[in-house]
Amino acid sequence: MTKWTLENMPDQSGKVAIVTGANSGIGYETALALAQKGATVVMACRNLQKANPAAGQIRQTSPAATVEVMELDLGDLESVRQFVGAFRAKYDRLDLLINNAGIMHPPYGKTAQGFETQLGVNHLGHFALTGLLLDLLIQTSPARVVTVSSSSHLFGRIDFEDLHWEKKAYKPNPAYGQSKLANLLFTYELQRKLTSTGKDTLAVAAHPGWTETNLQQHTGWIRFLNRFFAQDPALGALPTLYAATEPNVNGGEYFGPDGFMALRGYPQKVQSNNRSYDENVAARLWEVSEALTGVRYAQLDKAN
Repeated sequence: MTKWTLENMPDQSGKVAIVTGANSGIGYETALALAQKGATVVMACRNLQKANPAAGQIRQTSPAATVEVMELDLGDLESVRQFVGAFRAKYDRLDLLINNAGIMHPPYGKTAQGFETQLGVNHLGHFALTGLLLDLLIQTSPARVVTVSSSSHLFGRIDFEDLHWEKKAYKPNPAYGQSKLANLLFTYELQRKLTSTGKDTLAVAAHPGWTETNLQQHTGWIRFLNRFFAQDPALGALPTLYAATEPNVNGGEYFGPDGFMALRGYPQKVQSNNRSYDENVAARLWEVSEALTGVRYAQLDKAN
């Protein structure tokens, strides 16, 4: 079977893409590849001191690339709304929304709105961002939403009684797993709603396998094992890029590396666990996410 690489990636000229967390790691490689293929790429980043040099590096590597840095802090819903306002003031289309940014295994903390940090940034921030940009995605036909999950979804459960770890003792790994499971539940529920309302926007998910990135800053044991198992971010970005650009991708699919235990390799379609396909949990998480963020996906109400 042919190994899919950037050489197989279709031309992206004329498309507008948002990549969250694009200043380093998989997000940077995703932004770089899309820009090299002709897309206009908005690098949506919290830390502008890191994002601006990263954008400069892309321009240096590819002088013809069109990249712009815009501030986005997914841990603050006010910042999400400000980003969306700033984006809409400059762009009237959105072909690709790459929900890539994330944090992994930090000490216990809360977002500006009081959400547990990992769930707040990894899921709720992206839920709000996608909902606030949904009309642009729908009118830019056909557009895609690619949400980056993780094999760690296998360790996640959605604890509706204590989503923000206020009652039980905080454990970073299960909290991360909950946020990554939420990414998949969100993707599959979004696709179901898009399909049921006759929209051609696609919602797909990807995971990078074991890739060495700044995401691992809080996990010394993972950094130690990187030398034995990790692949570099350029390879880790391939499943995201495949999900975003390959013509034969269908909504609700999930892509990851083709190697042993999906740790590394080239993109292929993969299966997530049974919990991620639980439609009752997905519907409940959707309702809770709308309530917590104040963002409603009115375009996907069947009455419309």
